Amino acid sequence: MARLLYSATMSLDGFIAGPGGDMSWLTGYLGPNPTIEALLAEIGAILVGNRSFRGDDPHRGDTEKEGKAFGGGWEGPQFVLTHHPPATPVPGITFCTDLDSAVVAARSAAGDRYVNIIGADVARQCLAANLLDEVLVCVAPVLLGDGVRLFAEPGGAQVELERLRSAEAPLANVLRFRVAR
Repeated sequence: MARLLYSATMSLDGFIAGPGGDMSWLTGYLGPNPTIEALLAEIGAILVGNRSFRGDDPHRGDTEKEGKAFGGGWEGPQFVLTHHPPATPVPGITFCTDLDSAVVAARSAAGDRYVNIIGADVARQCLAANLLDEVLVCVAPVLLGDGVRLFAEPGGAQVELERLRSAEAPLANVLRFRVAR
């Protein structure tokens, strides 16, 4: 069965997006990363939150990469968790209105590969529902000061993680963890 992996690039002070969801900061930290390049072959489906799906794109203005998963580095089934699916279908995108059906559909589509989660709120919901299996974080050498946190759960419980590996890349260090159960 497919495992759920939350992957994100984060500033050293814990933000995956700047104020208002601004992703422009990320542009300078996208580049060669052997860990991410290997991960792309392990992803069978993407589960993305509505804000991430409709939000700012670090590839804005790049007609070859804008609006594409991993800047066009990955193609496959995508599932968007939203309370308000669009009236007009979007090619290649399945809209789901609840977490359980989104996870079931994404896992089914992913087969024995990963369901990659994009979006802090979806990751938080999966963690709270005890569905999240792994977290992969690229830590960029920048302090954003404010924005969207990797995980934000005021009053939340401590979650133990088991380190699987760490690696250095030219633009960001990579940390990979398993959620301890």
